[in-house]
Amino acid sequence: MSAAVKQEGLVVTPETGTRAPRTGPSWISRWDPEDQEFWNSTGRPVARRNLWASILSEHIGFSVWSIWSVLVLFMIPEHGFSTTPEQKFLLLSVVTLVGAVLRVPYTLAVPIFGGRNWTLVSTFLLVVPTAAAFFLIQNPDTPFWLMLLLAATAGVGGGNFSSSMANINSYFPEREKGWALGLNAGGGNIGVATVQLVGLAVIALFTTSAGYLVPLFYAPLILLAAWWALRSMNNLVNVRSDIPAQLSATRDRHFWIMSVLYIGTFGSFIGTGFAFGLLLQSQFGLEPVQSAAIAVLGPVIGSLIRPVGGRTADALGGARVTLWVFLAMAVCAAALVLAVQADHLVLFVGAFAVMFFLTGLGNGSTYKMIPSIYAARAENAIAAGEPREEALARTKRTASSMLGLIGAVGALGGVAINVTFREAFAATGSTAPAFAAFGMFYLGCAAITYLVYLRRPAGTRPTPAAPAPAAQTPDPSTPAQGTAHR
Repeated sequence: MSAAVKQEGLVVTPETGTRAPRTGPSWISRWDPEDQEFWNSTGRPVARRNLWASILSEHIGFSVWSIWSVLVLFMIPEHGFSTTPEQKFLLLSVVTLVGAVLRVPYTLAVPIFGGRNWTLVSTFLLVVPTAAAFFLIQNPDTPFWLMLLLAATAGVGGGNFSSSMANINSYFPEREKGWALGLNAGGGNIGVATVQLVGLAVIALFTTSAGYLVPLFYAPLILLAAWWALRSMNNLVNVRSDIPAQLSATRDRHFWIMSVLYIGTFGSFIGTGFAFGLLLQSQFGLEPVQSAAIAVLGPVIGSLIRPVGGRTADALGGARVTLWVFLAMAVCAAALVLAVQADHLVLFVGAFAVMFFLTGLGNGSTYKMIPSIYAARAENAIAAGEPREEALARTKRTASSMLGLIGAVGALGGVAINVTFREAFAATGSTAPAFAAFGMFYLGCAAITYLVYLRRPAGTRPTPAAPAPAAQTPDPSTPAQGTAHR
């Protein structure tokens, strides 16, 4: 074996075998964040450096993914566009759908190519939808089918989320994942708000005739994000691709349960984040500048609160926080029905602001639950005699995969949100039926959370108010031990 390469106290060595060697200054061979001494001496600064670069890349990805939530406000008859509100909702649905589907291959790409390498590739790919948006917004006579096709390329920005989360999950110890994943996701999510701020600035300074400046603004930022990833990020040697094993985890009931819950939280965030400005324009007749000024507030609130949701879940337990979030979201949905029926803009905006706050909390708490479930399984396997390193590596690999795959399913909730808005608006001229349907779904999610992760079987003793550390959490797949994620 060739000589090891030293990098910030970490030994980077080439591997031999049937796989291609993973060597070079960007590859880290030993990574054990659960080892307190390793974490304190060398792990934490490297993990945080990768985290900040990941946040920027994911932020730009989210901005590009949601760019059409702003550009539809520029698509007005005064500038030659003849697209109807129903067509605009369909456009947003297609963009959301592509982003959701791409999250699956993006998740699996991290262990194949390395976190740093794939971040570079996925960041450079953002140039394609940015160029497409620049072209389309200047050509209102483009056939709608071609507009759908080219706008759909913005979905590559949605894929960035899953690869970024799967990568960062491998860097942090269990006790800090809620906060780290919350920061990573929140920093990405706020890209929805950033692009709306850019759109608002363009409208205010140059009027609605200058929509092409929005995608143009992001071109240098894409290059900046790629440069930062190249300079600051690493690849982990021990994060290996085992696609059949990773996909086999989808047979686990907790995969589907958590996917449903994430549809309720993240699906609501991304779906309403995309549609909020269009709703204000179509439902209440606001001008583009007014719609943009109000719409930016929702994603800002939801994004900034997501790390708080992760930190709260670290302290109180993910399932307990998630339950209260869904109950409160159902109340907000009822308030939105009343606001639409009464044509009450202030109530509508206020209820939406609370809804975005709750989706941010729920995004953080549900994502904390996912690695906790698999950490509990690792401890059970260790107790049954499996070597500690093997059990932790296997479950961490599975949890990273699940974070991305559940993120993909959750993003489909954004598609459902926009399709439901479209159908409700086309059938009744109102979005009230859509909000009523969302409220019923949130109540169902609350019931699932309680029954699967919080209910104590008859005859069990009450659990302490403080949750057990992740390393001592029982397997939540066992009904009698379902209090693990309180």
